[in-house]
Amino acid sequence: MHPPEIRARARQVHRAGGSVADVARAVGLPYRTVWHWCNDRPEARQQGTELRCFRCRDGLDGPADPAAYAYLLGLYLGDSHLVTTARVPVLRIYWAAAWPGLVDACDLAMRAVLATTVQRVRKQGCVGVQSYGRHWPCLFPQHGPGRKHERRIGLADWQREIVQRRPGDFLRGLFHSDGCRVDNRVTVRGRPYVYPRYHFSNESTHIMGLCQWALDLLGVAWTMNRRNCLSVARRTAVATLDGHVGPKH
Repeated sequence: MHPPEIRARARQVHRAGGSVADVARAVGLPYRTVWHWCNDRPEARQQGTELRCFRCRDGLDGPADPAAYAYLLGLYLGDSHLVTTARVPVLRIYWAAAWPGLVDACDLAMRAVLATTVQRVRKQGCVGVQSYGRHWPCLFPQHGPGRKHERRIGLADWQREIVQRRPGDFLRGLFHSDGCRVDNRVTVRGRPYVYPRYHFSNESTHIMGLCQWALDLLGVAWTMNRRNCLSVARRTAVATLDGHVGPKH
């Protein structure tokens, strides 16, 4: 039997947003023990995703954090997947281990939108950020059989309204998942020049169209340098995106 003050500390860290793994490390106890403390309580069981789903709960006409939802929508469309074949649907997004800042941002967005718990699955060279919840499909109606680029992808009216209000956050999700900010090196009349530019690559013409639409909402000039790759290179356009996206870290 562990002292009650240890349980109280564990639950306090969990309520503050720490994952069960974070809590277990903080108190130095096994994961399963801490999981029961944090979840096997009436108040915890009542905090399921059904109470946070703004599409299903009466009295909620939108996400509590529209910026977080717009960002997570961009991540989902860019490079993530929603698995619904398991008993409970799970949203998974994988990141290179070299980008801990993006891992943290993804974790926070999931919690702000719907998740009561978020797991980090570490593999060689990457980190999977995942959350189980029965109501993830409600928030991403784009989910369906097959790969995204092999089927039509469009936004529901309520999603378009969110993106129209938060295009920068939506683009941040797209560029963080399937884009990059690079230093372009060119030589003009024998003199080398280096200037930043953004690229967004995606095989889906529909998702590419959504990226173009959001850039237009911000007044950011873009060009298609390949069939599946968009480029933002003008100085003022790059500066605008820097204010919303910035480099991966």
